[in-house]
Amino acid sequence: MEFERCRDILLRESELVKRIGGLQSTIHDSIVSRDWTDFEDRFAELDEMGARLAKLEREREALFPANDARWAGEDAESAGAARFYAFAARLPGDQRRDLSDAYRALKMETLRVRASGETLMGYIAGARATMAGFFEAAFPSRNAKTYSPRGTQASGDMRSMVLNQRF
Repeated sequence: MEFERCRDILLRESELVKRIGGLQSTIHDSIVSRDWTDFEDRFAELDEMGARLAKLEREREALFPANDARWAGEDAESAGAARFYAFAARLPGDQRRDLSDAYRALKMETLRVRASGETLMGYIAGARATMAGFFEAAFPSRNAKTYSPRGTQASGDMRSMVLNQRF
């Protein structure tokens, strides 16, 4: 029973991480092609998928022994991996291999998506810095202030800036 539940959660997590990676690729392609339609919706979907992934992670972690002094000094990720392998070690060989393979595949896909996400966020941060520099050079009198279409001062993080199309 525990094996099937853990395997099901791992497979659902893997599928969700792959979907997150696909959505990140879509966002990247949209940025490169300057297609800003549905941009906010894509980020909202990414946030929603992240919340679902965190929920699955908590469900999976609940299957493992939590109060073990062996992992008291470990960071959460290392302790989680140690608890997983301690859980898997109790299973018969074929189930242990199946679960370990699914776990390793999830971790590899997670690392790939994380690296892709960090690259994307670095690109976005660079674009924001470039835009801020442009507006500072082009409009020095605005003193790094951004205004909404209605003339009220907007936050300086430039998330809501509008240029011909909606972000």
